[in-house]
Amino acid sequence: MEISELHSLLLILVIAGSAPFLCEWIPHIRLPLVVLEIVLGILIGPQVLKLAIAGPTIQVFATFGLAFLFFLVGFEIDYPAIRGRPLAVGVLGWLASLIICLSVGFGLQAAGIVESGLIVGAAMSTTALGTLLPILRDANELRTKFGAYVMASGAMGEFGPILLVVLALSSGEGEHSGSILLMLVFTLIIIVGAFIAFKYRPPRIILLLQKKMHTSAQLPVRLSILVLASLVILARDFGLDAVLGALAAGVLVALASPGVHGESLRHKLEAISFGFFAPIFFIGTGLRYDLNALISNKMALLQLPMFLVLFLVIRGLPALMARRDLDLRSRIALGFLSSTQLPLVIAIIGMKSGAVSTVTAASLIGAGMVSLLLFPVVALNLRRAKEQIPSETSLEVSLPLKMELP
Repeated sequence: MEISELHSLLLILVIAGSAPFLCEWIPHIRLPLVVLEIVLGILIGPQVLKLAIAGPTIQVFATFGLAFLFFLVGFEIDYPAIRGRPLAVGVLGWLASLIICLSVGFGLQAAGIVESGLIVGAAMSTTALGTLLPILRDANELRTKFGAYVMASGAMGEFGPILLVVLALSSGEGEHSGSILLMLVFTLIIIVGAFIAFKYRPPRIILLLQKKMHTSAQLPVRLSILVLASLVILARDFGLDAVLGALAAGVLVALASPGVHGESLRHKLEAISFGFFAPIFFIGTGLRYDLNALISNKMALLQLPMFLVLFLVIRGLPALMARRDLDLRSRIALGFLSSTQLPLVIAIIGMKSGAVSTVTAASLIGAGMVSLLLFPVVALNLRRAKEQIPSETSLEVSLPLKMELP
């Protein structure tokens, strides 16, 4: 029987509505919601139960979901909080990751294990901050000092690899040739837009936006989505990846909407993203995942744990550089979170489709899913264990006083 795309969409929405309950009911495991959504997507997909397909309409919704994830990354990064030491550590950490990932990537290519050392290396240097933000928020870590270092590391793990791939593609021929100049023009447009958004906010327009924030007009939401769509399309017209446009749109909207009203706008945009588009993206990722390429190929089964270890080596080890700022447990937790790499692995591979085989793609994406399943859980448990260890001050206070008056 032919699977209807409308029924597939309905089943996806059923999973999106039931997955949060399942996460709460699974005992003793703090399973990230996005991992469960991907796994359920694989389960109902054409390679297991054959209950749903990722047709054109679902793919459009999934594309919006990916765009919203990166838009919220640009919007939610607390730039004042990460400047200074967190940003310096994040930049140095990613530069160290860049050296390691290129060495490993081209080494794997020379050994005949992967087809493109650059694409695979760039994919392994990522950090999925868009996926980590809701996890950190749920754990009340987002506004802590530790959260600032995670955001700084994640911001570099988002921007750096994408820029690396775009610059690498621009040196080739065909549709990407000459895109360095276009990228500079695009960057100039974003800088000018950011300056205008930060410096010039006409009071009348601001009052109008605030007035229409909670009416049926929802003007700030509509304008935010307009900025997102415009920069995504502009980036694609410039031969760049749409992810860059989504990130830039988030930054511009954040600069144009500070304060309490910006916080209210963030809640509305999160409701649209995580309430509808993002679940379709993650479940759709499971629907499109090539499970057969993974389980039917011994090389793929060997590559998956190899990539998982390399994630920790490439992104986890540089996190230990923050010795002056975080204790050992927090640095190890930062390393695990920095090594969490889904869905950016999917985005990097998609930027140059055909550069890696289906086996390598399945192994990388599979390792990304495992990293999202395991690494945040380990990191948050390390942070909870740290909080349970009493400080020296609290120990001194808790000791009974045995002073006797003469």
